[in-house]
Amino acid sequence: MTEPTSTTTAPSSEMISPERFAEMATRIESEVGGFIVGQHQLVRQTLISLIAGSHALLEGVPGLGKTMLVRTMAEALDLGFSRIQFTPDLMPADIVGTNIIVEEGGERRFRFQQGPIFSNLVLADEINRATPKTQSALLEAMQEHRVTVMGKTYTLAEPFYVFATQNPIELEGTYPLPEAQLDRFMFHIIIDHPPYDEEIDVVRTTTAIQNPQLERPISGDDLIAFQRLVRRVPVAEPVMRHALDIVRATRPRNPDSKDFIGKWVAFGASVRAAQYLVLGGKARALTSGRYHVSFEDIRALTHPVLRHRIITNFHAQSEGVTTDAIVDRLLESVPLPRSGM
Repeated sequence: MTEPTSTTTAPSSEMISPERFAEMATRIESEVGGFIVGQHQLVRQTLISLIAGSHALLEGVPGLGKTMLVRTMAEALDLGFSRIQFTPDLMPADIVGTNIIVEEGGERRFRFQQGPIFSNLVLADEINRATPKTQSALLEAMQEHRVTVMGKTYTLAEPFYVFATQNPIELEGTYPLPEAQLDRFMFHIIIDHPPYDEEIDVVRTTTAIQNPQLERPISGDDLIAFQRLVRRVPVAEPVMRHALDIVRATRPRNPDSKDFIGKWVAFGASVRAAQYLVLGGKARALTSGRYHVSFEDIRALTHPVLRHRIITNFHAQSEGVTTDAIVDRLLESVPLPRSGM
């Protein structure tokens, strides 16, 4: 097996119009919707994360289709897919790979054996079951798109994403993700039980014979071009400032922060949250067929961007105040600029 190198050539983003972008996004959602009943907002947020070139953390009780969603999205986008089941005995080498001894021409030498991290879309299933040492094996890959083994660096093929899942109701034998790793996920997406009508459709379709045919509207190269187009979307100065105002309002040491922030929040969001709000807003605008970012694009993504970046204190925990409730109050306290967009 040869050592991996980074080598994916994508078509120029200038060749992709916003209209084609929106059309492809709709087709992808339609294809995934053939396998995932309902959950339209979940599919849209997952797609936004992918076309923005970022990672996502999915949280929900077992049986809500988290693994099926990620696998189906990988197939619809023609991406290489690998699934890593995180367990307490999982070691870093089980993720990134290791050097093995091989015999060639009568001589023994080390050869790097790639781990499952060498794929386009990696599902880190139940990531909080692994020890912090193993969790940290993902840090370099998620940030730098490369891994280092015994002092040698290997570049991951593009595009590269980590989608992680965790179970919110099982705490025994789990290791909470450190803030540094949580911050590398663009979105923290909460998956809840679907409404009654959608849930009965899930039961009906999954207990019958299934033979859906999945088409692939775009390729991995197209996805990279889409990511470049997202970066080119213009953002008006008031919209950019509004995103930053929301993020700065989460920080209790900010002199302009509201009283409830000082009461409930230990640490607020970093500048990376503002970056992800703007980047996600660009992707959301394009999936809606627009080539400009609105205030609504920013505010619609505030919960998945901020809910894992706001660290609550003892008072919030004792009063049962969730980060989602704090974000709700934030959106009420940070008004839209009068000009509107």
